[in-house]
Amino acid sequence: MTESTQLITALDAAHERIEALARQQIAGMPLPELLEAGIAEAQAMLRIMLEAEHKPYASDADLLELWKTLVKGKPHWNTIRDNCRELIYYQNCLKAERQDALPAQPERMVIHTLRHIFLYLRSHAEQNQEG
Repeated sequence: MTESTQLITALDAAHERIEALARQQIAGMPLPELLEAGIAEAQAMLRIMLEAEHKPYASDADLLELWKTLVKGKPHWNTIRDNCRELIYYQNCLKAERQDALPAQPERMVIHTLRHIFLYLRSHAEQNQEG
């Protein structure tokens, strides 16, 4: 299995986990749990890309640190910056007990944001696939 095939397989597995989270969200998973799982999934996807690009990262790096490592020397990764920041914003709103600052349907937005990150990563992997 080539590196690019492994990358796409790993991203497709992440997509399956996102869709499982979407089903849990529909079933009424509380926002704090959904957000925690969503941020963990976003971190996992960024780690997949960092490993594919052979970029070292700290094992305890948070989502924004992972993104900063990924974007160094590759400005196209700025495309997912706002998605990563959005997830952290939701987390900060919950920590500060400012649910009033969240969008109307934050649970749906978490899933939407994860799907956007996945689609960008998957598209990038397909475009750069070894032929």
